[in-house]
Amino acid sequence: MEKREIKRYIFIAVLAIAVCVISQNFSVLSNFVSVVIGALRSLVIGFFIAYIFNIIMNRFEKIYFPKSSSKLVMRTRRPVCIAATFAIAIAIIALIMYIVVPEIGKAFGVLYAEIPPSFTSAKDFITGKLKEYPEIQQQISSLEFDWANIAEKASKILTSGLAGILSSAMGIIGGLTSAVANLVLGVIFAIYMLLRKDKLIHDANRIRRAYFSDDFNKKSSVVLKTANTTFQSFFVGQFVEAIILGSLCFIGMKLLRLPYAAMSGTLVGVTAFIPIVGAFLGAGISAFIILTVDPMQALIFIIFLIILQQLEGNIIYPRVVGGSVGLPSIWTLAAVTIGGGLFGVLGMILGVPLTATLYKLSFRVLEAREASEGIAPPETDSEKPVRNKPAKPKKPKKANRKQ
Repeated sequence: MEKREIKRYIFIAVLAIAVCVISQNFSVLSNFVSVVIGALRSLVIGFFIAYIFNIIMNRFEKIYFPKSSSKLVMRTRRPVCIAATFAIAIAIIALIMYIVVPEIGKAFGVLYAEIPPSFTSAKDFITGKLKEYPEIQQQISSLEFDWANIAEKASKILTSGLAGILSSAMGIIGGLTSAVANLVLGVIFAIYMLLRKDKLIHDANRIRRAYFSDDFNKKSSVVLKTANTTFQSFFVGQFVEAIILGSLCFIGMKLLRLPYAAMSGTLVGVTAFIPIVGAFLGAGISAFIILTVDPMQALIFIIFLIILQQLEGNIIYPRVVGGSVGLPSIWTLAAVTIGGGLFGVLGMILGVPLTATLYKLSFRVLEAREASEGIAPPETDSEKPVRNKPAKPKKPKKANRKQ
């Protein structure tokens, strides 16, 4: 028996034993994994922040005196670019909060003021239509909508279940404190990663060369480069698409003279970071808030958003995001659905670039297999991922003949 077959049988035996052990102790393993994930949560958050901010930081480094050889410029390039990146992120978040939060507060104020008179008019309308049923008419007439009465009943309910409310409130406070702590630690870890980016990449390459074979390093380099290119193209394209969609929503609402144009455009643009379904989420919130002003205007807004979504899905998204990521629409929908079902909003966002990476790598493997088998690939394939065409080699200039 050859050594290769012995290794294969050993691997199968170890895999079978591992599957049996995991199946018998699945609850213990799941608890251990949850503890590990909880401990690494801040590091994972920091990694994602560093990766996204690195895209912006690279742009700043190309602007910040790129050709200068001054020691002062070289020492300050990375800290200045990191500070500018975080300043832009904080400014964007502050601008979104400044636009959205006051408008939502106004909308709830309108709800507070308009619900009692609307309830009274609806009650009068129903009682007028039910003259033939005096018993039902009397019961409806006895109904009253009073905020003070509702607040009194709510306070009684809250008082009766004070212990449960206190425990749930403590749980909410504890969860918020943990989330804020993880976010702060993640930001600190992201800053450290960005400052030491070159050193970390250099050390990782040293470890790869020391402990893994050249063949493995070549294959892993292809995978990492493909993933990095796809994820960067997705994040940049999604950001540009969100700006375009939010701006078009704001301009269209201004032209149609619909209320809450700034807030609705901002919400639609922010939620557009979630592929396919994100803009509908922002549109639903905006439509509800516009409904507090005028139901007809809310209907006009919904029709306008449906038209805008068709424009975005058929023209903007394929050109801005789809072409750079190279993922067909059916796989995009599958990635969003499965990612959202497994990991929520984060899965919906990261599912598309991850699926696009696997899609591109699978085509690389397929092309290599076809080449090894001598199979000619089809000339036209609409499902094939988009690739940049290689530059045509320049023809050598002919030497001038001497006369």
